[in-house]
Amino acid sequence: MEKKHTAFAGTWYPAAADACKTQIHKFLSEKSGPATGDFAAGIVPHAGWAYSGSIACRTIASLVPSKETSGHTCVDTIVLFGAHMHKQSEPFVMTQGAIETPLGDIAVDGELVDALADSISIRRRSPQKFVDENTLELQYPFIKYFFPDAKIVVCGVAPSFFAPIIGTTAVDTANALQRQIRVIGSTDMTHYGAAFGFTPVGTGKEAVEWVKTKNDAAAIEAMKSMDDKAIVEQGLTHHNMCCPGAAAATAAAAKKMGASRAHLLDYATSFDTNPSDAFVGYTGLLYGQN
Repeated sequence: MEKKHTAFAGTWYPAAADACKTQIHKFLSEKSGPATGDFAAGIVPHAGWAYSGSIACRTIASLVPSKETSGHTCVDTIVLFGAHMHKQSEPFVMTQGAIETPLGDIAVDGELVDALADSISIRRRSPQKFVDENTLELQYPFIKYFFPDAKIVVCGVAPSFFAPIIGTTAVDTANALQRQIRVIGSTDMTHYGAAFGFTPVGTGKEAVEWVKTKNDAAAIEAMKSMDDKAIVEQGLTHHNMCCPGAAAATAAAAKKMGASRAHLLDYATSFDTNPSDAFVGYTGLLYGQN
């Protein structure tokens, strides 16, 4: 069976299973831990685990359904949206095989992928020709840990009008195949500093405060409103999301799944961990029902 091998294990996150599990257990004990509720989808960051792993881990853990909230104990497939893409980029999806993680392989839901790619214009890529993307790979160990029996659909989504179409079509396709799914969108927030070519308010504490309370806050508000057009516009115009297409697809998918509210689990910046004139924002956000 063809397999997508790890590219960031041992650098961006642990390469050994025991080390991954130890780190995950630590993340789960931080702050208020995972959220409780009936959540269909979530937005996660994708920096190295030392920076944003806690937020991503607790967000994905919050998507595990419970008998009390959803009536379901099994998730068949995780749909993961991500990838650094331009507005004109062609969306793509992994076709078959499996994805390697330190905690074991995740099988690709080939039937769901085929049905999705048959429904809309999306490029199919085999595991061996699939791009190395931290936006996607940093989530794989969390997905394997919290959804050990689930399959996966991995899709790169450009920040265009097509993003919400991909999100809603993925849900329609999953429903047609009677798949129980959870949807995850991967994006970091503002990349600020000369190293990123983005310094609209100078440097120092004022810049950090502007990112937190203005620039990232506006992007989070768009995501909380589940307004896919506003999400894409924020990312392209204000540079406050590196993967607004993935976020827009996730918001659209969440609405299609019946989500009516957003819950902000956490927000942080790399400045909190490593103060520097170049820093990045991270958020964990969940979509669910009232």
